[in-house]
Amino acid sequence: MLCYGNCRQRKSSFVSLNRIDSELGALKDAVAVALEYANKLGTNAAEVAISKQQGLSVSTRLKEVETVEFNKDGALGITVYRDGCKGSSSTSDLSPEAIALAVKAADDIARYTSPDPFSGLADKALMASQIRDLQLYYPEDISPDELAQLAIRAETAALDADPRINNSDGASANAHTAVKVYGNSHGFLNGYCSSRYSLSCSVIGEDSEGNMQRDYDYTIARKFSEMLAPETVGLKTAEKTVSRLGARKIATTRLPILLAPDIATGLIGHFIGAISGGSLYRKSSFLLDSINTQIFPDWFNIEEQPHLLGALASANYDSEGVSTQDRRIIDRGMLETYLLTSYSARKLGLTNTGHAGGIYNWTLGHTGQTFDELVKDMGTGLIVTEVMGQGVNMVTGDYSRGAAGFYVENGEIQYPVEEITIAGNLKEMFRGVQAVSKDFDLRSSIRTGGILLSEMKIAGN
Repeated sequence: MLCYGNCRQRKSSFVSLNRIDSELGALKDAVAVALEYANKLGTNAAEVAISKQQGLSVSTRLKEVETVEFNKDGALGITVYRDGCKGSSSTSDLSPEAIALAVKAADDIARYTSPDPFSGLADKALMASQIRDLQLYYPEDISPDELAQLAIRAETAALDADPRINNSDGASANAHTAVKVYGNSHGFLNGYCSSRYSLSCSVIGEDSEGNMQRDYDYTIARKFSEMLAPETVGLKTAEKTVSRLGARKIATTRLPILLAPDIATGLIGHFIGAISGGSLYRKSSFLLDSINTQIFPDWFNIEEQPHLLGALASANYDSEGVSTQDRRIIDRGMLETYLLTSYSARKLGLTNTGHAGGIYNWTLGHTGQTFDELVKDMGTGLIVTEVMGQGVNMVTGDYSRGAAGFYVENGEIQYPVEEITIAGNLKEMFRGVQAVSKDFDLRSSIRTGGILLSEMKIAGN
């Protein structure tokens, strides 16, 4: 990675990015070479993955460029299996000689590891055979100056929005592309390119009593033209920051909780961790033996949609080459499936679900209200817009985290709140979901609106 400071007066041609799709063919060839070497060594099976990324990042503060970073990196990783034993190695040098040495190193390691009857490639029958164009790659010729102007425009809009915004924590504009190739000795060999563009801004506000607050906002998209305008990001950042001024504690109590959409994704993230194969076979999940049991209310659904065009978490196959598929994760509140890789599926005696590497565009069902309507429906309660700390026990489901947000009474926001703790148990929190708003946040792999919970304990004054 190269980083250049004090670089405001650069020309647009300062850094030029080649289209990364021009490397796809050569990377496929490198994977094929590695698999051929592994076969010549007499291994039982092998799998090879290459991931290469390149991009530009420009950060500003107080409308001055602070850093420009250009990165281009990646490596080939190979895993071989010999008589139930596994060995892995990697190389960033893709010459045939370097690849041969990496394959030999992985095989040497496999000869000295203990056998594991659950290791090995995913079953051949599960390999993806239908490769769709998911429209994940939109290359854009962007200069550092252009990215800098995006960040400066966002900061300017935020700083000019309100006189109480008196300082900036900076803005950042990013343009990145990547290429991924995976192959194994089943004969599967495929690759694809992707792009991602983002812009974020963070500012500091101060009230008349000298109390300060900070907040941020961001936009992210596969396609450069689909990002929100910098002025929109800046104004939203200022609005969120100013709304937090005058925050106070509230008395210890129990209240309904309305999680803002970006916080609601975190709640569902804990659910993902609890139903993932690694947690299950280690018996470190509060949702052991929960298939076909009621986890959420009977109106609640979660759909996985891996093939949404242009979405941030779309994929034809997982990191083991297993075909992804539409599936119902939660159906009327019931858990329909765990999230299993080939290894965890074998450990548990279950079927691989194609989740090596993560999840793919989870979409929650909603109850028809907007977020503002849920605020009114809540009556008296707490909107949570920030959580802090790591107080989540995945074995028991106990949940306790620092929080900030807004106190609501009679369906109206009364004042901002900070320095409190919200606590409960994830099982009870899941069962206590009252509603999901229809205005979804689409900036992550979990697509959800705000989530209203029936009640949680709040520790304050």
